[in-house]
Amino acid sequence: MDVLHFIFGIFGNLTAMFLFLSPVITFRRIIRSKSTEDFSGVPYISTMLNCLLSAWYGLPFVSPHNLLVTTINATGAAIESIYVVIFLIYAPKKLKAKMMGLLLLALSVFSAIALISLFALHGKKRKVFCGFAATIFSICMYASPLAIMRLVIRTKSVEFMPFFLSLFVFLCGTSWFIFGLLGHDPFVAVPNGFGCGLGAIQLILYAIYRNNKGDRGGKIKEGSITKGFVDGDSIELGFPNKAPPQQQKQEQANVKDKQARILIPINDSV
Repeated sequence: MDVLHFIFGIFGNLTAMFLFLSPVITFRRIIRSKSTEDFSGVPYISTMLNCLLSAWYGLPFVSPHNLLVTTINATGAAIESIYVVIFLIYAPKKLKAKMMGLLLLALSVFSAIALISLFALHGKKRKVFCGFAATIFSICMYASPLAIMRLVIRTKSVEFMPFFLSLFVFLCGTSWFIFGLLGHDPFVAVPNGFGCGLGAIQLILYAIYRNNKGDRGGKIKEGSITKGFVDGDSIELGFPNKAPPQQQKQEQANVKDKQARILIPINDSV
């Protein structure tokens, strides 16, 4: 039993690392363009807070036999912190002020929970208090792709729901869910069981709509959820982002070129 517990913990570390590193492409784009464009920094701050709380929960004096929970979440907190710093460097002044406020709020929440659990609570009460806090934020993190799933159902297209990201959400949730069951720890099993279920739903949606093109290339109604998700837009963690300005200009030029080719024969016939 202890061997299986350790194996699923290692597997959970590997799959979670993939999820933490998935935004690297986004931040390469931000650094190259020296702009955060329309990307949102909220997911990185919320994920960082979740990692800090989960890492704290996994410490031996809070919950025994959960050191693997601490190792991956401490690593995740460090990675997310780098993302947040990069975002703050390239964000415009107004957005930077807002993000700094959210960052201070997140750090204040973590500090308050850590200090209360350290000095005011002991034994099982400490574990329950930290466990509930970590569980709430873990469920919020897993729930972030719900916007993408809604988009897939509305457009009948999986274009904005990458297969491997969905797969690793499922594998990560499953491995930590089993880890929690084997360790008889509901604060690990419950939120990751939720993540396992959401990952499974994403994979089912992918299997249903993988061959569909949805509304892309078709007529987009004003006010439709699909408006803003075409012509090169991308989605990360449920937040839509516009294509880079250069790509938008190129696409506009392509459209004008196509229109010109259509109009030339018409003018000639007239």
